Amino acid sequence: MQLGIRLHDTAKCPFEERIADVHRMGFACGQLALSKLIDEFPTTDETLTPGLAMYIKNVFARNQVDIAVLGCYLNLANPDKGQLAETIRHYLAHIRFASWLGCGMVGTETGTPNESYSYTPECHTEAALLTFMENLRPVVAYAEKMGVVIGIEPVCRHIVGTPKRARRVLDEIASPNLQIIFDPVNLLDAGNYREKDSVIEEAIELLGPDVAAIHLKDCVMRDGELIFTGCGQGEMDYKPILRFVKEHKPFIHVLLEETRPENSQRARHYMARMYGEA
Repeated sequence: MQLGIRLHDTAKCPFEERIADVHRMGFACGQLALSKLIDEFPTTDETLTPGLAMYIKNVFARNQVDIAVLGCYLNLANPDKGQLAETIRHYLAHIRFASWLGCGMVGTETGTPNESYSYTPECHTEAALLTFMENLRPVVAYAEKMGVVIGIEPVCRHIVGTPKRARRVLDEIASPNLQIIFDPVNLLDAGNYREKDSVIEEAIELLGPDVAAIHLKDCVMRDGELIFTGCGQGEMDYKPILRFVKEHKPFIHVLLEETRPENSQRARHYMARMYGEA
């Protein structure tokens, strides 16, 4: 596996220094969220030119760090038509930019059927799923034209919250340019935590062939609430996931989450050791 980190979780410093630090820390790749990472120059849609893409691409190449995912985590189920149209424009701009950047994937979650992007029981309805798929289709069609993958990340509190719903989205849209960012902890909540092993096993079985990147963090139940932590600080058993990686996706980008500058190296060493033991 190629182990990496969300770049905005690293110590804040100028962009070029930050990517150099990522290499020095031993990470092979990163998830790039432009507005969260770069302060020195604007990263609005109109600034996402081929020239900017080449500059960013060269910084990463010079430091031997892959851009694993270009993040565009916006709500594709927003019921406000004006906001939704603006969101789709952002996705198309990111897809174009990813094609120039040499980044194969634009990553997103799957939204909620409200303007606040907050959990509501309606997330789990058929109507919400149909709305999400309808709005996702033109984004995937544009990704096909530009040779870029859209990676959707199932999250239990969003519209695509289970492996079965994710499988349905993949099958109904039926595009090789629509794949999965697999974060096993994001499929868990207080209701299914005791069955976490079977939830993750089902996800690997149903989604494994279409997993294009992996997010890893840890978790623990405290006072009935699921708490996210850095890898190695909770109760996750990573062996089934890492065996899946070894057997089926040996060079996949695996990005650590819930890290901070003070714990990222501990999490990296822990996951490298777990991978060796899997």
